[in-house]
Amino acid sequence: MTRQIAAIGLILLPLLALFALANAAAGVPQRYALDASASNVSARVPFFGLASKTARFPRMHGAVTIVPGAPEQAMIDVTFDATAIEAPDSVTLERLRGEKFFWVEKYPTIRFVGRSLKLASPTRGTVTGELTARGVTRPATLSVTFDADPIAQAGKPVSFTGTTTIDRRDFGMKSYQLIVGNKVDITLKARMVPR
Repeated sequence: MTRQIAAIGLILLPLLALFALANAAAGVPQRYALDASASNVSARVPFFGLASKTARFPRMHGAVTIVPGAPEQAMIDVTFDATAIEAPDSVTLERLRGEKFFWVEKYPTIRFVGRSLKLASPTRGTVTGELTARGVTRPATLSVTFDADPIAQAGKPVSFTGTTTIDRRDFGMKSYQLIVGNKVDITLKARMVPR
């Protein structure tokens, strides 16, 4: 009897492994949460046309869902705490927090929602979605680079870097145009942990 149970187990184990692989191939969603302690956003803008200034948003939360075999169904939903913005000096920080820029008192968060992932390789692709800042939502495309294939690494932490460029005027930030450039380079660095 014991030998029969052992034999059945030997038969079932490979079948269970095949079943797990079939589920992955069939597109079982891989869900992640952002590790806020290892994630941040920076926004770099030209200053006087000669240099640049960079602000950082160190606090955020969010979730990522990737569907094996159907990257177009991926979802990235990240919210940044605008009130926690950091700047290289107190004057810049005060202006960025104020009504002419992020107006954090009225709009305390910034949100990116990515609704589709198009992979050019196992670790590179683009995410299309919308960025909402200062109460305005505009289409945005994020170029993303993963540190490892998120499909092959299912169940393990994965980090990625996403970059995009926006025009601040599209979000109602039109002040100081002789001093501050209009194009803003945004970089999101995030670590995803399985949930």
